[in-house]
Amino acid sequence: MALFERDHDIYRDRDALREDYQPEELVGRDEELDTYQAALQPVINGEQPNNIFLYGKTGVGKTAATKNLLSHLREDAKRYDDIDLTVVFLNCDGLTSSYQIATRLVNRFRSESNQISTTGYPLGSVYEMLWEELDDCGGSILIVLDEIDHVDDDSILYQLPRARANGKLDHAKIGLIGISNDFSFREALSPKVKSSLCEQEIHFPAYNATNLRAILRQRADVAFHDGVLSDEVIPLCAAYGAKDAGDARQSIDLLMKAGDLARDEDTEHVTEDHVKRGRRALERGRIKEGISGLTEHGHLVLYSLLTLEQEGKTPIRSRDVRPRYTRFAELANRDPLVPRRMRDHLSELAMLGIVSVTERNEGRRGGTYREYDLDMDVELILSAMDDTVELVGVHESITEFVETDRKPPTLEQYVD
Repeated sequence: MALFERDHDIYRDRDALREDYQPEELVGRDEELDTYQAALQPVINGEQPNNIFLYGKTGVGKTAATKNLLSHLREDAKRYDDIDLTVVFLNCDGLTSSYQIATRLVNRFRSESNQISTTGYPLGSVYEMLWEELDDCGGSILIVLDEIDHVDDDSILYQLPRARANGKLDHAKIGLIGISNDFSFREALSPKVKSSLCEQEIHFPAYNATNLRAILRQRADVAFHDGVLSDEVIPLCAAYGAKDAGDARQSIDLLMKAGDLARDEDTEHVTEDHVKRGRRALERGRIKEGISGLTEHGHLVLYSLLTLEQEGKTPIRSRDVRPRYTRFAELANRDPLVPRRMRDHLSELAMLGIVSVTERNEGRRGGTYREYDLDMDVELILSAMDDTVELVGVHESITEFVETDRKPPTLEQYVD
């Protein structure tokens, strides 16, 4: 008997739920797609392409819309003999400088045997190589820089949109499409870059529950056999997704996790229970991944807030977290960070969804301040902070959650 056998009872095509799946039609983004299509129209007209800037949170369809429209644009451009269209897509995750982006663009246009090193050249020389490659390619060239907020300097965002106007190109017509998950990224750009890159701006708002239900139904019709999903599955996945910042990717991941649980348990239907258990499993994974990516001081700040929460002292201001954090840093033989840097770590925890933040306004006398509270299960957080607890010691407030063979330090160590 074979150890592995194919199982088709739940899924018709599970790959339709994966991140790299591109549906033929995007749902829930009609207005944004209309604006985007109009911004790309100059390419078909044989005109200089627009520079387009897309922004919105993760999972709201920016990249999917871009790939979908550019796929149609490439096909439609083939109908016209006088249009020579090239599209280059580059994800900037892991890239921090214009130099790195420029060298990768040069190599995209060169053969495998003629690649340049990603280090060792002056930036001006790399730009000269890039202009040469772009002009040799000629025609209309759309360069898509996804997640451009990862780049620390904006030189490339000035050079590319203005290359033709500055006399760097004779034959190629360049259009730059920048995609950012960071709403504040645009405001941090220099005025000269903003005027060039943000020629056409398109904001992608968060999906609501209705949008997410339509997206999930579209994927489910391809991914699952008829009648497999219980009626409450898609509305529940959409409701969770709307609650989690309107992220379609999280909703689709949840639907797939629920389907996987049903398949693993050899059941005939995906139910509400599978969705709820799937959400808990995904949340545990995301939180563990987020916590593991924190710096050592980020762990110390989180451990401080965790113990204060267990003592019933939250919501709490950052200034009242600081004595506990300072003591923990000393126990770990680390120099405490200055208050501003400690607050940066609290903000990062809030961004990860581990900590909740409430704005308080006490008027003229009390001013405006923030209070922090813990949003996650204690045991889940501790499971991702084993090294920190080992380094600092087990605070008396969490002894019930850790192994009995660990001896907590004496209470005197924790007098703030």
